[in-house]
Amino acid sequence: MLNGYALNTGRAAQGMPTKVTAAKIACFDFNLQKTKMQMGVQVLVSDPRELEKIRQRESDITKERIEKILKAGANVVLTTKGIDDMSLKYFVEAGAIAVRRVRKEDLRHVAKATGATMVSTFADMEGEETFDPSFLGHADEVVEERIADDDVILVKGTKNTSVVSVILRGANDYMLDEIERSLHDALCIVKRTLESNMVVAGGGAVEAALSVYLENLATTLGSREQLAIAEFAESLLIIPKVLSVNAAKDATELVAKLRAYHHTAQTKADKQHYSSMGLDLVKGIVRNNLEYGVIEPAMSKVKIIQFATEAAITIVRIDDMIKLTKEESGNEE
Repeated sequence: MLNGYALNTGRAAQGMPTKVTAAKIACFDFNLQKTKMQMGVQVLVSDPRELEKIRQRESDITKERIEKILKAGANVVLTTKGIDDMSLKYFVEAGAIAVRRVRKEDLRHVAKATGATMVSTFADMEGEETFDPSFLGHADEVVEERIADDDVILVKGTKNTSVVSVILRGANDYMLDEIERSLHDALCIVKRTLESNMVVAGGGAVEAALSVYLENLATTLGSREQLAIAEFAESLLIIPKVLSVNAAKDATELVAKLRAYHHTAQTKADKQHYSSMGLDLVKGIVRNNLEYGVIEPAMSKVKIIQFATEAAITIVRIDDMIKLTKEESGNEE
């Protein structure tokens, strides 16, 4: 874990410094390459001697833009597009760090953290090209570090928000993708918990408790709804069963114990603490998961049950079938 926002790229040129303190960061979404005419624009040249002047002007336009950036005080330049070698020379001479081909999502995060404005054009309302120093973001330092086999640009001490980057390492890309998804899910769960401020016991505790409660509720009804509620109660037990099977435990025995605990919790007033009983899949026992810190956000649990129910209703509701039969050939004599 690194203190700062990490960009998975390095400096655009080796002559640039590896570290800039009191960084003033400019974020761009356009090319800093030799300016070319747009597609479809035709220029009729009557004097061949003017061609060299046209080429020179194309180079000067980019040079003037870079001079405006450096004059505004920028010493770190990030762009989503390219920077050609001719342009890199000016940044090297100014002792600034320039980074090209930065992901747009990363650039947005850096801009938000440092207070920078993402600029997509230099043109102003008067038709002139200007770059205001107020567009610059601020950070304590921008440094290039080598992590494993890759160079990483770290933006540390950002102005607006404290940023932390997590560097994942793995044997191959597939493993890294899996680790990233797992980490993302874990962070989202923490976010949901902080949003809802309500948690429930994990390890199949909620599903088992609901199953027992709905089975008891079903017996109080004298209509065909009893069958639907009983089936719904049974389907909820799929979750603890699958958890047990995935952990290579005896699903039948564990689920039976779990149901017995929750039935006791709902029928005996002095045993209500059993309502937090859930599965411990490491030891293959039933325990009080609330005490052991195995918890889930209540908001997510409610949403999961709602969406699963809606999906099942949608499938059951489809009661028509349209079948296309192949036409018989009319070659019969």
